[in-house]
Amino acid sequence: MGGERAEVQVRPGAEGDLGALTDLYNHYVSETPITFDTRPFTPEERRPWLLSHPEDGPHRLMVATDADSGRILGYATSSPHRPKPAYSTSVETTVYVAPDAGRRGIGTLLYEALFAALAGEDVHRAYAGIAQPNEASVRLHERFGFRYVGTYAEVGRKFGRYWDVAWYEKEL
Repeated sequence: MGGERAEVQVRPGAEGDLGALTDLYNHYVSETPITFDTRPFTPEERRPWLLSHPEDGPHRLMVATDADSGRILGYATSSPHRPKPAYSTSVETTVYVAPDAGRRGIGTLLYEALFAALAGEDVHRAYAGIAQPNEASVRLHERFGFRYVGTYAEVGRKFGRYWDVAWYEKEL
């Protein structure tokens, strides 16, 4: 894994990444219960999401790319946890890795960069909702110090069935 990790670069997301990020996310929309979006997006529909993650502040977008080709291998975000003002020091984090790029440590690299970027921000807690089952995501979050706080049972319906979401939190 060490050699493969050297081939990956992590940087803040940019507007030029919009098409590739939309394609990556749409895979999870169409093929998995990982996200509860149920229809694919166009890049223009995803533009507000991308623009809501500037290069500074508590809401970040970090992108992992293949150092040789520049292809996006994954991304991690910190986004508002809830819209009310008292939640402003809490973020929800998420990681998406390209389906052919798993098991290379990309999620770890993305979270390392994301949490390093958040270290100087006025953020107190990070939360992650993980649709179940998803052992790889649970392991990643636990490695980064997230602790399990509860499950929303059958909170989302997708692909004709109900899915649970386990919630994790981390002190920042």
